[in-house]
Amino acid sequence: MADPLLFNPHAYDPAHFDPETRRLLRATIDWFEDRGKRRLIEDYRSRAWLGDFLAFASKEGLFATFLTPASAASRDGQRWDTARIAALNEIFGFYGLDYWYAWQVTILGLGPVWQSGNAAARSRAAELLAQGEVFAFGLSEKAHGADIYSTDMLLEPDGDGGFLATGSKYYIGNGNAAGLVSVFGRRTDVEGPDGYVFFAADSRHGAYHLVKNVVDSSKYVSEFRLDGYPVAPDDVLHTGRAAFDAALNTVNVGKFNLCTASIGICEHAMYEAVTHAHTRILYGRPVTAFPHVRRELADAYVRLVGMKLFSDRAVDYFRSAGPDDRRYLLFNPMTKMKVTTEGERVIDLMWDVVAAKGFEKDTYFAQAAVEIRGLPKLEGTVHVNLALILKFMRNHLLDPAGYEPVATRTDAADDAFLFRQGPARGLGSVRFHDWRPAFDACAEVPNVARFREQADALCDFVAHTAPDDEQSRDLDFLLSVGQLFALVVHGQLILEQARLTGLDEDVLDELFSVLVRDFSANAVELHGKDSATEAQQNWAMAAVRRPVVDDARSARVWERVEALAGAYEMAP
Repeated sequence: MADPLLFNPHAYDPAHFDPETRRLLRATIDWFEDRGKRRLIEDYRSRAWLGDFLAFASKEGLFATFLTPASAASRDGQRWDTARIAALNEIFGFYGLDYWYAWQVTILGLGPVWQSGNAAARSRAAELLAQGEVFAFGLSEKAHGADIYSTDMLLEPDGDGGFLATGSKYYIGNGNAAGLVSVFGRRTDVEGPDGYVFFAADSRHGAYHLVKNVVDSSKYVSEFRLDGYPVAPDDVLHTGRAAFDAALNTVNVGKFNLCTASIGICEHAMYEAVTHAHTRILYGRPVTAFPHVRRELADAYVRLVGMKLFSDRAVDYFRSAGPDDRRYLLFNPMTKMKVTTEGERVIDLMWDVVAAKGFEKDTYFAQAAVEIRGLPKLEGTVHVNLALILKFMRNHLLDPAGYEPVATRTDAADDAFLFRQGPARGLGSVRFHDWRPAFDACAEVPNVARFREQADALCDFVAHTAPDDEQSRDLDFLLSVGQLFALVVHGQLILEQARLTGLDEDVLDELFSVLVRDFSANAVELHGKDSATEAQQNWAMAAVRRPVVDDARSARVWERVEALAGAYEMAP
């Protein structure tokens, strides 16, 4: 029997979606399953371009259906629906991050277009999607990374209302094949932020020069250069501050996809790892008979469940966002930073079990162990996103506001607000609902109650022992505080989703025993920081807790993990 908490292609039935969405998700799974594991792995090892996959996606209208917002739709079923986008992220991650990457950078490339008032560019993008084209997001540069203040893509007025663009971009996915590349630059005749421009370019144009793929992968992560590329008025997507906002708001949309891709990778790897460990005999016993192996695999399992619960609940806040509800601006970097780093831990725990098997070329695990590393480092590093979530800490912990409860959002609605987010500022004024009721509703679960003690302690830290002005300039210290705050937010949304889905209490309790340990470890880390005051050191040690141990509960959770052995294996 398939575990209902994990994606299993053989049992997958997304009955909560409309018929066309279900058809496309199933068709995608069937394409990969028919292709088989041997071909999947060989394409990964040989760095083959994804032509066959993109031909399938074009034939089915996959990208056009999922990535055309209702405002640009030409047929029924087209909408920008974060719930089904998340489901497809998970499927792509499950079969290979290269496939997800081509889709992900298409999403990023479309962001500035769908935020634009340029009707001609929007129409062109919709038509290109219908033709099965992919897109690219020309933001970062070799010298400046994503420091868009310093862009060297220069647009010189041509005297006829357009520009000639010259400069290079670096680390641009799909730059080899994109029908439309959204490119960020600045005018040579206007100083300051008023000179920013987002424009649409075509990778097939003669003034567009593809330099190379900067990575050794099927992912085509390009360096390209424009030499006097003609930018007509119909190519201009945004100018001035709006171009800057479009860049950041596009990343807001795109970075969310990292979490569910990470989940898919971990799920496929977990089936392989548990199956291998359970069927391998050492010293006359299955590897899974050893207590340390059981602990590592059980920890990996509940961490993975936590990743899924958090991400699923974050979808609801994304889809319910609006000008007066911007809570997604916290939950979004959380999915990018916290969920993807949890994915690394899940893979590492399993790798400790499968050991040398994790290097073998005929396993999915070998590529999972490599690809899981990239997700925490895309769309802003972990450190950048931790620094971002700190902006919300005081309001979230100490100053809640009144909001109506947010329902589970798997309805067939268009998430139009994501393309009219407005100015990318004012994060310190974002308010949140009270985090405590989610914990109160599960107070009878022993390790939820234990973790609640630590969350309350963090509130006391922020209220009475918060970093002073000098410490506020010590990013190393602040990032330790950020890790503690992230755990509270992580736990909150996990509990909300657990309540909505009726999660098994044993799994929830075991998951929170892991979070209690994580909070304690991060408190000890803060205690050891050079700039920690005596009061902060005392607070840190007082916040350390031991999880509530229950051998019977742990044994029941282990039975769920053990049942994954042989539950899914990809066809050869």
